[in-house]
Amino acid sequence: MGQSTNNSPASTNILEKWFHLSEQGTTIKRELLAGLTTFVSMAYILFVNPSVLGMAGMNKGAVFTATALSAIIGCLLMAFLANYPIAIAPGLGDNAFFTYSVVLAMGISWQTAMAGVFVASVIFTILSLMKVREAVINAIPHDLKLAIAAGIGLFIAFVGLQGGGLVVASKSSLVQLGSLTVPTTWLTIFGVLAIALLMAKRVPGSIFIGMILTTLLGLFTGLIKMPAHIISLAPSMKPTFGVALTNLGKVNTPQMWAVVLIFLLVAFFDTAGTLVGLAQQAGLMKNDRMPRIGQALMADSISMLSGSVMGTTPTAAYVESSAGIAVGGRTGLTALTVGVLFAFSLLFSPLLTVVTTQVTAPALIIVGSLMASSLAGIDWLHFEIAFPAFMVVAGMPLTYNISYGIAFGFILYPLTMTVAGRRKEINWIMWTLLFVFILMLYVLNVLP
Repeated sequence: MGQSTNNSPASTNILEKWFHLSEQGTTIKRELLAGLTTFVSMAYILFVNPSVLGMAGMNKGAVFTATALSAIIGCLLMAFLANYPIAIAPGLGDNAFFTYSVVLAMGISWQTAMAGVFVASVIFTILSLMKVREAVINAIPHDLKLAIAAGIGLFIAFVGLQGGGLVVASKSSLVQLGSLTVPTTWLTIFGVLAIALLMAKRVPGSIFIGMILTTLLGLFTGLIKMPAHIISLAPSMKPTFGVALTNLGKVNTPQMWAVVLIFLLVAFFDTAGTLVGLAQQAGLMKNDRMPRIGQALMADSISMLSGSVMGTTPTAAYVESSAGIAVGGRTGLTALTVGVLFAFSLLFSPLLTVVTTQVTAPALIIVGSLMASSLAGIDWLHFEIAFPAFMVVAGMPLTYNISYGIAFGFILYPLTMTVAGRRKEINWIMWTLLFVFILMLYVLNVLP
C-alpha cells in the first residue's frame, strides 16, 4: 500500500480491487482529499481527549498516543472490513462520562474505571458478533436516541463553558457568568467566535483551525508558554497500557457494573446513529438499510477493545466524517487516509503543552452545539414522548452526569407511553431497561 498516493497503473489496480472506486463513482485523488478534510475536521480529539482524561488523573502524553493509535486501528478496520468513508476515534461523550460522571462524581479511580471500559468493550464485541447490538438499537425509540445525543451535546458544552471560565459556581444560583476580567477567559471567547465564524463560512476543519488560532493568540499574548519542542517521538503508553487488565478484579461491585452498563449503552447509540446518518449522506443506503453495517460495527468494537487496553475511552464513528463525504469521499480509502494522517500526527505530542483548557473549551462548546441539533428530530408534539426525551436532555447537564439523564428518560418512557394508551408500541427490551436503570440508581445510592 506504500504506492497508494500515486496514480501508477499498479497502485490504481490495487486500490480499485480493495475499495471498488469506480463502482462508487470516485477517484483516488477525491478519496485522498476527503480523507485529509475529515482528518483536519476531527484532529482536535488528539488534544481534547488528553485534556479531558487528564482531569481524571491520567497521563496526558500516554493518552495522546493511545488516542492516535486507537484512531488508526479504527480507521484501518473501517477501511478494509467495511469499505466506508467513515473515521473512528475516541468519542467526546464517552470521555466526558468517564471523567466527570465516573471518576470525579462517583469517586472511582481511573484505573478501575478503565477496567470497566475493557469489560464493556468485551461485551460490546460479543454482542456485535452475535448481532444482538442491532436488535437492541432497533428496540430503543428513535426519539430517545436523539435525546441522548443532544443531552451529551449540552453536557459537553457545559463542561467547555466551565473549563473556559465562562460559567463558574455560585452559592446563590448554582452557576453564574464568569468574570470577563480574567485574560485567559478571553482566549475561550476568541476561540468560540473564531470557530463559529469559520463554520458559518463552511470552512473545512473549522474546529481544528480555530484551536490553532486560539493557541497562536495565547502564545503571542504570553498567556500560553512556548513549547520546548514541536516534533518528538510519541510519548510512552507505559502509564496507561494494560492498566485495564491489571484492575479487572475491581470490577466486582454493583456500582461498577452500573458503570459498565452505561458505557455499553452510550457506545451502542453513539456509533450506530452516526453510521446510518453518514451512510445516508453518502448515498450508500440500500432499501433503507446500511450494507455491511455488521462489519462497520465490528470495526468500532475492535478499536474500542484495543483502545481500552492502551488507555483511552470508547471509540465512535465521527460525525466529522461528513466533511470528507461532502467533498466526495465514498470508500474506505478515505478512512485509510485518515488513519495514515493520525499515524503522522504521533510526532507532534509536544504541542500538548500549548493546548490548554482555554484552547480545548471552544471545541467542546461547538461540538456540543452540533450534537444538540438532534433536538430537531424529537416529536415534541406528543407529551408521552417529549417529556422522557426532555428529561434525558436536561438531566445530563443539570445533574452533571450522563448516566442519570439516560436513566430518567428510559424509566419514564414506558410509563408515559402506557398511560397514553400506546403500550403496544413499547418493545419488551424497553421494559427490561426500565428495571435495569432503577437497579442502577439504587446501586449508585440515588434511591433509598
